[in-house]
Parts: sequence; structure tokens; C-alpha cells
Amino acid sequence: MIKKGDTVRFLNAVGGGLVVRVDEAKKMLYVEDADGFEIPVFERECVMVGEVNKDTNFKVKDFKTKSVSEVAPSASVANLKQEVRIVEPIVETPEGETLKALLAFFPIDIKQLQTTAYDCYLVNDSNYYLYYNVINGENGVWKSAASGIIEPNMQEELTSITKEQLNAWENLRVQIIPFKQGKNYTPQNVLDVQLKLNTVKFYKLHSFTDNEYFDEPCMLIDIVAAKEKEVENQKMADISPEDIKQAMFQKEDAGRPRIIKRPQVAEVIQVDLHINELLDTTSGLSNAAMLQCQLDKFHEVLKENKNRKGQKIVFIHGKGEGVLRKEIEKLLKTRYKTYYFQDASFREYGFGATMVTIK
Repeated sequence: MIKKGDTVRFLNAVGGGLVVRVDEAKKMLYVEDADGFEIPVFERECVMVGEVNKDTNFKVKDFKTKSVSEVAPSASVANLKQEVRIVEPIVETPEGETLKALLAFFPIDIKQLQTTAYDCYLVNDSNYYLYYNVINGENGVWKSAASGIIEPNMQEELTSITKEQLNAWENLRVQIIPFKQGKNYTPQNVLDVQLKLNTVKFYKLHSFTDNEYFDEPCMLIDIVAAKEKEVENQKMADISPEDIKQAMFQKEDAGRPRIIKRPQVAEVIQVDLHINELLDTTSGLSNAAMLQCQLDKFHEVLKENKNRKGQKIVFIHGKGEGVLRKEIEKLLKTRYKTYYFQDASFREYGFGATMVTIK
């Protein structure tokens, strides 16, 4: 447990400092940095480090890697390499090629919405690194509230907002440059979007909802969707009254009959995932191998139909012990989270089938 006087490093941001106050009820630490500023941060977002210089409040030695002088003279080159911090590889997802970034706001004390402060996070739900700059303003005065680089498929705390600072967050400007490191990729458009937050929502409990990114309820603002709406509004503003008048009085060509195309309803595809329908024999196969065979068929069918918008597919997995059903639901909530799914008709399949709709 971290206590007053300990030295900590921030896990979700650069920096750290000396713990000068501890709020045990809220599990909040108040950390004094090298410039003498007191920064509130949750205890779970800090890690305790070694001795610091009392004059500068910076650590005496690097706690990430050992220097050459700390390695025994007889150490081999192989042993020296083991002392270097290993950088985790970036894991990309198929849906991550579509740029998606969100702002998340958490009340520090959700039971005291009239007085509590808020933590603001940036969510990068894509395979791109993001240069970001979040600017807020009040009465025509603008300043950068947070800036930096966030890795792919990560969440990062930007700042904490007191009740008194909330009005300055009513007008936001978010600037984002997506890129990838060390590999070829398709360039994405730079985002520069104006956001107007309704600060009244911060005082209403239903504004903070469960979501797929965090374990706690929060308010999510989709930055990319906000940009698309901004562009659409600009297009509408560019239409002149004369254009509207001309469109209203423009007559349809009477010489050409109107052809109404009726939407074709795609036939529901049924896929039986029972192992005896997929294999002639299961002799010598473990339960894990049979389950993988069933999941391979599941992936294969979704891949074949990924471009058929609105296509409905019923996967018959049976009731059994529910292992295959749980694995399918987990994949639909993660890898195929853009698709809609539900229990198939109880009258036809009982509890043993799931229907997926391609979106």
C-alpha cells in the first residue's frame, strides 16, 4: 500500500513524484511533481519506485533498465541483453483498420455528481498510433488540456477535471493524426473536430453507462462520429436557398416510367456445427481439437458472407454443456462485434442455436 512520503511513477502517463497526501476513502493519491504541482491520481494507476533526489523530486536511478555499471564485469553480452526492457508487440485486429477514437469521462464519486471531479480518458479502438491534442476554451480563451501519442488499442488518462473547471470543457477541439510505425499502411484522414459538451449531463446519473471499454460506467463521446456529423452539417449549410427552391419545383421526367426496386430478402443460411456433421469420424480427437474444428467452420462461414449486408445465418450448436455457445458469443462480442446476434427461433431450434445478422 502506498503511503505519504513514498515516491511513485504514473502507469498511464509520463512522470511521477512524491506522495504528499492520501485519501483512503477514494483511494486517491496527491502527487507533487518536479515543478511543485500537486496532481491527483488513483492509487491503482501508480507504482512505487526507489529513492529520489530531495532537491529535484526526481528518482536517483532509472527503474526501467539497469545501467552497464550495475552489471557484473563477468556478465556476457547475452546476460546484458536480458536487462533491457522488452517492448510488447502491437496486436492488430481486422476491425481495427477502421479508425475509431473516443473520449471517456468518469465521475470520481458517482454518488456525489453535484460536487465530484471527473477523470477524462482517450480510447484508441484502432490499429493506428494517434498523435492527439485536446484543446478546451472558455470566453474565447483556448489552451491545450492534453497532448501526446497513444498506442493502438489502448486507453490513456488525459487529465482530471474539477467541478469548477467543467464549464471550460463545454467547448472542445480535438485534433488527431493517425499513423503506423515500421510498416506499410493506408493513410487515414487527419481529424480536427469541434465538440460541444452538454455539461448538464455530467450531473445526471443516467449519462454514465456500462460499456465495452471499461469496467466502470462512464460517458463516451465518439470523436470520429462527431466529425462525420460536422461534415454532414457543413454540406447542408452549403446548399443555397435557390438550390432548395429548384429541387422543390423540379418535375419528374414523365416520359420515363418510375422503376421501383423491391429489396430482396436474403434466405436464412443454416449451419449445423455438431461435430458429426463436420467430420466423418472423431476417433483420436480431443475435446479441444473438436471444438477448434467447430470454431474454424464458424469463422469460414462468416468470412464467406462478410460482404452480404443483412444476411442472416443460424449456427446450430446444440445445448450440451454450452462450451461451443460461450465461445461463439465471446467471438461475436470481440472479433465480430459489428454484427448483430440473438437466440434463434425457440420453436425451431430450442435453446441450441444462435442467429447472426451481417452488418
